[in-house]
Amino acid sequence: MTYRRIATEEAFAPAELLDCYRRMLHDGRGDKGFQSLWGFYLGSAAERPRAVVRRLADLGAERIADMDAAGIDHQVLALTAPGTNVLDAVTARSMATLANDVAAQAVRDHPDRFTALAAVAWQEPDSAVAELERAVSRLGMCGVIANSHVQGRYLDDQRFWPVLEAAERLDVPVYLHPNTPNDRMVEPLHEAGLDGAIYGFAVETGMHLLRIITSGVFDRFPRLKLVVGHLGEALPFWLPRIDHFHAAQVASGRYPAMKALQLRPSDYLRRNVWYTTSGMAWQPGIMFVRDVVGADRVLYAMDYPYQYVADEVRHQDELPLDAAELREFFEGIATRLFHLTV
Repeated sequence: MTYRRIATEEAFAPAELLDCYRRMLHDGRGDKGFQSLWGFYLGSAAERPRAVVRRLADLGAERIADMDAAGIDHQVLALTAPGTNVLDAVTARSMATLANDVAAQAVRDHPDRFTALAAVAWQEPDSAVAELERAVSRLGMCGVIANSHVQGRYLDDQRFWPVLEAAERLDVPVYLHPNTPNDRMVEPLHEAGLDGAIYGFAVETGMHLLRIITSGVFDRFPRLKLVVGHLGEALPFWLPRIDHFHAAQVASGRYPAMKALQLRPSDYLRRNVWYTTSGMAWQPGIMFVRDVVGADRVLYAMDYPYQYVADEVRHQDELPLDAAELREFFEGIATRLFHLTV
C-alpha cells in the first residue's frame, strides 16, 4: 500500500454532552427527531446502540484498536449530530468549548491518528466566530462541523453568514453533517420509520445544501469550502434537473427566495463542495460521483462509529483506480482540503 487511509467523517461526543442529551430526553426537550434518534441511542438496551454510545465517548484505546482493525491510519474527528444545535445558546457555547478542548487533547495525545473539526454555537454567531478562530489558530483544528439545521433554521439564513465568512477567511472547510428533520418535515418520515439514516438524513441535508446554494451563499463567499457526506445526499444524481428547474423558477418569478445566481447550481456543486463516501462504500455510486463532480472532489470517510464495518475499507481499496488515484482518494485530497500536516 502506497497511501495512508484518512477517514474524514468520524464522530465523537464528550461524556458531558451525552449527559446533557439524557437530561433533555428526561425532561421532554428537543424536537421530535432528537427524541427519536437519541431516545434510541441512549435508551435502548440493544448491543448496537450501546456500542455506538461507548465508542463515541472513546478517543483512545478502543477507537484506535477499531481503526487498526479496519486499516484506518487517521481520523478527522467531528462532534456528533446534533452537536450543540439542540441546546440553548449559553449551554451550546460552553459545550462547544468543552468539545474542542476534549478533541484537542486527543489530537495532542495521538497526533499521528487524529485531527479535529471545531464545534461552535451556531445560535450565537459572534461567539461562534470567536470560538472558530480560537479552535483554528490556537488548537490547530482543520475545519468546522455544521450539524445541519439549528432548531429549524438553515445556513442560508444570513444571521449565520458571519461564521461562513470566518471559515472562508481562515481557509477551513465547513462540514455539513445531517441532523434529524425538524418538526415541520419529520412527521411523514417518522411515522414510516424513515426519519434517520435510512432516508430522513438525506432528505434533510440534501435540502439544506440546496438552500445554501440557491440563497447565493457561494456568490457571497466564492472561496468557501463545504464538505458533505454520503456521496452528496443524492444531489449528484439530480444535477441536470436542478439546473433546469432553478433556471425556470428564476425566470418565472414564482418564489421570492429563488434569485438569479452567477453560476448554475451544478457549478457550485463542482466548485465549492467536496463529497465523502461516509456510509456509502458502494463502488457504482463512488465511481458515478467521481465522474459527474470530478475525481478531485471525492474522498474517503467511514462514518465511525455509526457505520463501522471493517471490510468496507477493503472494498474501497478495490475500486477500479490506479495507485495514484487511490492515493488521492484516501490521502491526497483530504491532506490538501483539511491542511493536514501528519
